[in-house]
Amino acid sequence: MKKTLYRVNENKMIAGVCAGFAEYFDVDVTWIRLALVLFSLMGGCGLVAYLVAAIIMPVKPDSIV
Repeated sequence: MKKTLYRVNENKMIAGVCAGFAEYFDVDVTWIRLALVLFSLMGGCGLVAYLVAAIIMPVKPDSIV
């Protein structure tokens, strides 16, 4: 089965990017969010990466509300 990276609506806070990465890598979403905060505090590249991912990543088809 091929894994695909999607934004998801379940367990999302803003755009579902962190939840999508957590689902893709099969880790807890809290770890992904913590990594985002750490990258954001270390120069701000985390915020830019999040915005780019929110624009580029498609929404998971079965999670569209």
